[in-house]
Amino acid sequence: MPPRPLSPHLSVYKFKYTLTTSILNRFAGLALSLGLPLLVYWLLAVAGGAQAQARAMRVLSLPLMRPLFAALILAFSYHLTAGIRHLVWDTGRGLERKQSERSAWLVVGVSLALALLVAYCAWLAGARAP
Repeated sequence: MPPRPLSPHLSVYKFKYTLTTSILNRFAGLALSLGLPLLVYWLLAVAGGAQAQARAMRVLSLPLMRPLFAALILAFSYHLTAGIRHLVWDTGRGLERKQSERSAWLVVGVSLALALLVAYCAWLAGARAP
């Protein structure tokens, strides 16, 4: 008996944009899950008083944390926009090949723009705040 073909057959498409964006969405969700303890630490420090806040500020201000925060902002913005895309798909819209390819590129562009906006607000505009 010959082996059964894969379903869906993976070699049909040259660039598997839907597959790639789906996998990136899962990785972004995993990154957000791994970053959750950092958020919990910050929230506990805020609730813990002035000493806990000062201690957390020293830890969260380390040079190593800035790239981590940038990665978490990018993961959040990508996961958010890809989730909106999936919600649109749940309505039955945008499922045609050309539409899903266009929406894949739209997710990437919007998530990068959103990440840059959030990073700007967090670091540059926030640095000038009183």
